[in-house]
Amino acid sequence: MNNENNQKKDFLWNAVGSLLYALASIVLAFAVIRIAGDDEGGIFGFGFSTLGQQMFIVAYFGIRPFHITDRTPEYSFGDYLGTRRLTSLLAVLGSLLFLGVQLGTGQYSLHKALILLLLALYKIIDGYADVYESELQRQNLLYRSGQSLAFRTSLSVVTLLGSLLLSGSLLTSVLLADLMQLFGTWAFAIRVLRACPNGQLDTQFSWTHAGTLLRSTSLLFFGVFLDFYIFSASKYAIDRQMSNADSGFFNILFMPTSFIYLLANFLIRPMLTRLADQFTARDTEGFCASVRVMVRAVMFLSLGILAATLLLGRWGLGIFELILGASATGRLVPAFSSFLLIILGGALYAMANVMYYILVTVREQRRIFLCYLLTTVLAFVSADRMVAARGMLGGAISYVLLMGGLLVLFSLFVSVTLRRMKNI
Repeated sequence: MNNENNQKKDFLWNAVGSLLYALASIVLAFAVIRIAGDDEGGIFGFGFSTLGQQMFIVAYFGIRPFHITDRTPEYSFGDYLGTRRLTSLLAVLGSLLFLGVQLGTGQYSLHKALILLLLALYKIIDGYADVYESELQRQNLLYRSGQSLAFRTSLSVVTLLGSLLLSGSLLTSVLLADLMQLFGTWAFAIRVLRACPNGQLDTQFSWTHAGTLLRSTSLLFFGVFLDFYIFSASKYAIDRQMSNADSGFFNILFMPTSFIYLLANFLIRPMLTRLADQFTARDTEGFCASVRVMVRAVMFLSLGILAATLLLGRWGLGIFELILGASATGRLVPAFSSFLLIILGGALYAMANVMYYILVTVREQRRIFLCYLLTTVLAFVSADRMVAARGMLGGAISYVLLMGGLLVLFSLFVSVTLRRMKNI
């Protein structure tokens, strides 16, 4: 009975924490534009969902899957903690380097750079807190990990919005949110883990183990890092080529893509265990049948969302304008063409993720990395040019082309893999 109750608590709190974390970026994006104005909202949206998230990926470094499945254990908690401190420091240095270059070239004002630095730190603290939450999960206390994520996120969001309403200063509000992130990490993760009933934590750290961990996760990290850059290349281009306000509104148009990705994963992930079992058993016919089911499911989902966007998209953008206030009037509805293209890009990205999981299942990490590398080069040479030529519409076109290119490359390798399996 206790085990069943724990499973229910694990499911409930993990779902609550994940939902609040996902909702935080949406609520904050709308609220900051409404309270602080278009320019400050644009800076916040770029810093929170793009630059900050990129730095979170550096701090996270793809280590959690290793951590939570290390049951022997092969590495001590001290090894994971020390390694996460190294990756978090790397993320801080990366943030300072990027913002220093932007300041030095006159791309950013000091005010914008400071806000972006604080937002990057906010996400880096997220990445650092994850090592404690991962250990809680490894100790069979997933519900505690979910509680930590839920309470940390809620406190930080309430602090930021409350401060912004009272002071009107985004810089001050983000600073206070960072401090609350630190407090939340201590109160709901560090303190809870230290009181863990499963014995004394092994806090010994080995540089050799840290090196092995980083090498083991490096290819995965670089793949995820490049994937997020490709996904965000048009946002970076909008930030460089257009105003802060334009960046904020473009971020609003982008929000449904995360919803498409979540729905697609909801359809994909239940199939992955079966897919892996079929690959291990060399059941080529069953494997191909599962691939077809996954592709069709995401394809029908994408077509449904595209049809809904065509029918209701303008109405939805009008609702967004009402929520954002008078300053947004006439800014989103006329961008319907860009919005439709972004939704199409999100659908292509969801399909690309189907191909990604297939390649992961058959252990084609090098080919995955090659696909990311080639698409990154395309993003680097094309995104800014398209935005400079066509503004937001150029950014939307760039996004569609990059997602389409990634899908084509992944699909080519999946096709080769399936043919090879059938010929064995």
